[in-house]
Amino acid sequence: MGRPMTVSIATEPKKAEQRTSPAARDPHRFVNELDDAMIERLIARLESRGKDEVFTRLFARYADKLSLPKGSEALEIGSGTGVVTRGLAQRADVRGRLTGVDQSPIFVEKARGFAAAEGVTDQVAFEVGDAHALPFDDRQFDVVIAHTLISHVTDPAAVLAEAYRVLKPGGTLVVFDGDYASLTYGYTDSESGRAMDWALARATFNNPVVMRQLPDLLADAGLTLSETLADAVSEIGQGSFFRSMAETYAPLIAKGGLSRQEDVDAWLSYQREAMDSGRFFGACTYYSIIARRPG
Repeated sequence: MGRPMTVSIATEPKKAEQRTSPAARDPHRFVNELDDAMIERLIARLESRGKDEVFTRLFARYADKLSLPKGSEALEIGSGTGVVTRGLAQRADVRGRLTGVDQSPIFVEKARGFAAAEGVTDQVAFEVGDAHALPFDDRQFDVVIAHTLISHVTDPAAVLAEAYRVLKPGGTLVVFDGDYASLTYGYTDSESGRAMDWALARATFNNPVVMRQLPDLLADAGLTLSETLADAVSEIGQGSFFRSMAETYAPLIAKGGLSRQEDVDAWLSYQREAMDSGRFFGACTYYSIIARRPG
């Protein structure tokens, strides 16, 4: 069978980490160290995001490119509460076996419960494991998906090497994530607003601009880039996708030493009022990068 499962991520980050505040800790990277209240916030964020129109559109863009006939196997690395894996199971064109792996036992338990409630347990399974040392056999999967994972991990190069290892020759890897230097919220003071945008990105993502490094990282892992889908996501007037992001992660900015608490409170208050009054602006660029293990 596969390798022994490991949960914690203890190795030191390599070149893809862009951290400037030692106190700032990506909550998804350190999920196993969070308190119950924060874990519940993350679960709520993952599930609400999965129902958001922005998420479903971006997911469908790359899911339409995948081939998962009967007898095939797909793996989602960093599956969280299982939104992407469950979404694949509900597609008529997906008939293969689906597995999700996540480092959080709580997320895995929730994913199993949601899958049971949606009636897809005959097609999906969820396991606990570390993205840097996957508990699966070599050449096991036809498709591997990393949906908003690579921006959070300790060592992106190690994760991509593992994706290569578990892919069959000719298999497909999808890396979906944002370029969070492009993350922008409207604010009355544009200079302060831009500083808060970057503070939010650094508080939330261990590797906020890793997508710019992905062509090099994929090549180093032995994977061949085949297609890129780019989406400029924006919400103007009203906000749901970006509301959830702000509500969930802005409280981490001051805790990480990236801004003063009063400045964070003022910024978040403005965002809430702008959404409620139809004056909101939020935007970010997202990419689905499709690569293959040479056959």
